[in-house]
This record gives sequence, C-alpha cells and structure tokens, in this order.
Amino acid sequence: MVQSMKKYSPEEVQASFSFSVPIQVRLSDIDGYMHVNNGIYFNYLEHARAMYLYQACGWDVMDIGTVVANIQINYRKPIHAEDSPIVFVTCTEIGRSSFVLEQVIMGKDKEGNQVVFAESTTTMVAVDMKTMRPVPVPEAYAAKLRSS
Repeated sequence: MVQSMKKYSPEEVQASFSFSVPIQVRLSDIDGYMHVNNGIYFNYLEHARAMYLYQACGWDVMDIGTVVANIQINYRKPIHAEDSPIVFVTCTEIGRSSFVLEQVIMGKDKEGNQVVFAESTTTMVAVDMKTMRPVPVPEAYAAKLRSS
C-alpha cells in the first residue's frame, strides 16, 4: 500500500518551509508532451536537497555523506517551459542514521498563478565516505536539520 503524503496548498508551503531553491527549466527538460519529463523532477529535488544540506546545514559530504534510501513523489501539475518552479525543503524527522526531508516543487505558471507541481518525501541515510556504511547523523547537523 502506498503511504499517502501531505498535500500542500501554496499558502501552507510559504508558511511551513524556510528553505527554497529556484529552478531554471531547460529546453532539454521538456519531453514530447511539451512539459518537464517526470524523471527530471528527481533532478530538481536532488539539486535542492544538496543545496539545503550545504547551505542550511553546512554539511560536509566529503566526510559524512548522504544517500537516498527511499523517495516518494506525488505529481500534481505538469511543469511547462514558461513556468517558474521553486523547490522547498524541510526536515520532518531525524532517526539514528537517517532523516526524512519533505520537498515541494511550487511556483508560478505562465499565467502567474501560484501552483504546487509536486510533493516528495525522501529518506536519507548518513554514511561514512570511506566505508560507505551507515553512521549516526552527527549532532551538529541534526541540530541544524531541526532548526531549518
């Protein structure tokens, strides 16, 4: 059974997320249906996760890395070339060696309406970069994950 994800309104996203990254839609992102290919959404989410860990948490991935253990996505509306998507990121749960990031791709469509394009939940695992084995989430990073 698929776990249901929270469906956000644009107002909830603005109120609940403090970190965001604007995304440039590239011509190569557009598929034969004239919208962003569904697989490209994962690239947008990955870019925003990396920026979040680096900018909001100061995470040094060369020492303690992170890997995706699970990712779920709900597609709400197609993104077109004229749209202006922004990916919002927040941490909703921290375990021993894992943490959960909630992400929303939202932005203005070509008519200027604020719309939610997709929602995603990603479980990340902290790993030692030398052994690639799970390690506890360092407390310094956990504190920043909790506060951002």
